[in-house]
Amino acid sequence: MTDELYMQRCLELAEMGIGSVSPNPMVGCVIVNDNKIIGEGYHARFGKAHAEVNAINDVITNYGSQADDLLSGATVYVSLEPCAHFGKTPPCADLLVKHRVKKVVIGNKDPFSDVNGKGIEKLKQAGIEVVTGVLESRCTTVNRRFFTRIRKQRPYIILKWAETANHYFAPKSAEQRWISGSLAKKLVHKWRTEEDAILVGKRTALIDNPSLTAREWQGRNPIRILIDQQLHVPKTANIFDADTKTIVFNEVKTVVSANIHYIQMEDMQYYLPQKIAFQLYLMDVQSIIIEGGANMLKQFIEADLWDEARVFTSSTSWEEGMEPPNIHGILIDELKIGKDTLRIYENHI
Repeated sequence: MTDELYMQRCLELAEMGIGSVSPNPMVGCVIVNDNKIIGEGYHARFGKAHAEVNAINDVITNYGSQADDLLSGATVYVSLEPCAHFGKTPPCADLLVKHRVKKVVIGNKDPFSDVNGKGIEKLKQAGIEVVTGVLESRCTTVNRRFFTRIRKQRPYIILKWAETANHYFAPKSAEQRWISGSLAKKLVHKWRTEEDAILVGKRTALIDNPSLTAREWQGRNPIRILIDQQLHVPKTANIFDADTKTIVFNEVKTVVSANIHYIQMEDMQYYLPQKIAFQLYLMDVQSIIIEGGANMLKQFIEADLWDEARVFTSSTSWEEGMEPPNIHGILIDELKIGKDTLRIYENHI
């Protein structure tokens, strides 16, 4: 087996932490001795043990008294540079040095200022051979949310909508009308478990009365974000139920009432996407789905504040309706989801 195959296994492990480790990165670790995997681990939950710790504990569990000798001759594969600072847990670089591992193969350097090469330097100073950049692009993709937050000081922003076969986005009248099918709906609920937050505007909340939870998929609910400048959405709306935390950006008040957090903003008619993105960054929100409506999606597109767009196209047509948002991105995937077509775009910027 090659370094690339072991690193691919690290990434498979890392992705098992999706939806549970934010604002930390997803990290997987594989420990190899004599061309045999002797331990595996991944970062499973924020504030808990990192991937390297879990992988070393796996070796100890599997091999008992032999573990120290096996680790001293082992190569450790890890998808992100081992941390070098005390945070919620002790430094993983120190742990690898303690166990005298022979070699460490790393996918990405960690751009976080408290790490950013310091973990690699600790390993090298201890006489451990270090190789970096293995499957680097793939590792970056897996941790695109984390890298966006660290490098751009904002969440990773996903736009999502559905449109008809003849490109209508919503009815002209103020009524709720489904476009995509049941399988697409289930997939959307899965996505909600993977991201920190989901956002809608006032009009969507009033017309569709969405719950914005992941009730059709097992996992955590995202934080619900409502943009309601003058607090017109009634307290009886589904978005105000007790299922999960809801943040309301508005111009009226800042107050916490049960699970509802009202946050006052000034001049919401100006630079609203930028204000939202920065406020969520300060709140450690690492990723968000912008689900509607048309005006809110348009504002984020015009501000060029988006990283990925997920667009469902139905097989049905309407006689009339509102036109969908217009984006200029790179098509990176196209899938059939039941009778619907899902196209995923990446922001070319």
